[in-house]
Amino acid sequence: QVQLVESGGGLVQPGGSLRLSCVAAGSIFSINFMHWFRQAPGKQRELVASITSGGIRTYADSVKGRFTISRDNAKRTVYLQMNSLKPEDTAVYYCNADVRTSVTDNLANYWGQGTQVTVSS
Repeated sequence: QVQLVESGGGLVQPGGSLRLSCVAAGSIFSINFMHWFRQAPGKQRELVASITSGGIRTYADSVKGRFTISRDNAKRTVYLQMNSLKPEDTAVYYCNADVRTSVTDNLANYWGQGTQVTVSS
């Protein structure tokens, strides 16, 4: 079984910063894509940022220039550095990863439990 555990959420004032972390644990052979999604109240879940195992990054237009995704493959961890936060960034942030649990298995997709980020004065 694979678990994704997020941390680092909280309350921050507009213009502030937060760093989210997500650790993948369990029976893992390799991790391909790792993603951060978010879901605000009453809205659909949206993709915020993605990173490949080789470090290629993509971002939603709404966070480009403010958020940075990174990963430490040895630690099986993905990060999301969020700067210049705005009230509209308020949401539950979810980690998502494509994981292979053995050399013969197909990739499977896993979700974390989510961490709340609130941007408010």
